[in-house]
Amino acid sequence: MRAYPKERFSSEVTLSPASVVEFANAAGDNNPIHHDSEFAATTRFGRPTASGPHTTALLLALTASHFSRKGAMLGLEFWVRFRRPIYADETIRLEWMVVRVTPNEKLRGEIVELRGRIKGQDGKTSLGAKGRVLVTDQL
Repeated sequence: MRAYPKERFSSEVTLSPASVVEFANAAGDNNPIHHDSEFAATTRFGRPTASGPHTTALLLALTASHFSRKGAMLGLEFWVRFRRPIYADETIRLEWMVVRVTPNEKLRGEIVELRGRIKGQDGKTSLGAKGRVLVTDQL
């Protein structure tokens, strides 16, 4: 087995306003909440936030980094729920836990079901996630 139930893995990432703007530009996200601190100050959040695609990409990338050390990995599906803002200047914690591992002969590997989250600097969950990945010897 390349994964096991209750296995946990995590990472910390420190965001910066510059990296948030850079990702938003690369993704084509022109929402001023990510680019314009004066605009962001007038919103319910009071300051710039990271885009959903940015934080989601960081969380999904952690699965690839973790499981590719154990074999080949392919993301199958992910679901996310945005619960609280993630600010452009905070350190966040990315966390995953393996819920179930199911061998799959047809795909020649294991289907790994995951539950994850991103915790903000305040320790509260900002994003919840579920996912399924294939871990195998070769893609």
